[in-house]
Amino acid sequence: MRQHTMTCHKILFDLDGVLVDSLGLIERILRAWAAEHELDGDRAVALSHGRRDIDVVRLIAPHLDAAAEARRIVEREERDIDGLTAARGAAGLLAALPPGRWAVVTSGTRAVARARLAAAGLPEPAVLVAADDIVHGKPHPEGYLTAAGLLDAVPERCVVVEDAAAGVRAAAAAGMRCIGVGPALSGADDQLAAHVAGLHRVQVAPDGAGVRLSWTS
Repeated sequence: MRQHTMTCHKILFDLDGVLVDSLGLIERILRAWAAEHELDGDRAVALSHGRRDIDVVRLIAPHLDAAAEARRIVEREERDIDGLTAARGAAGLLAALPPGRWAVVTSGTRAVARARLAAAGLPEPAVLVAADDIVHGKPHPEGYLTAAGLLDAVPERCVVVEDAAAGVRAAAAAGMRCIGVGPALSGADDQLAAHVAGLHRVQVAPDGAGVRLSWTS
């Protein structure tokens, strides 16, 4: 096995599928919503990876009121935290990061993100950029650029940790390196600075004013 290292100024984490093991919950909620409208549940789930609920509705059901339907989905997401857990390695990784050197950029709303972090027993970062903080969702870079600005970080010195293709494209558009996590991004090496099976494979430590990451492959 080979040891790899990378240094950066700040780390920007996606939430669902990266820090919180919530993909089963998301799938359950979306399938129930899709069934109510006689839509393809498989397609709704596939479109949801890395995207805001309002963007999923616009893509799969342009005939519906996207804002109203997104609110209905979000209401369920805010109430339902059944089965949520922290992703393996997430708690230890965040505990090793100094405050102010990391952020969360999520396609979910702020209320949903806070509920999921709390349910998973994870700390809430000083900077949390959610769907209701931006105009354009992933794969647009607005969320990641907003987080970098709030952290007073140069985009090129930030590292993004993502599990979805839309998030990888957002990171690239923001001019940031990206570490891919999980099976969905396996084989996407040409778009990633690195790929790991999960956060349990990554170690972090303060490095001057920045962060040093290390992992094995």
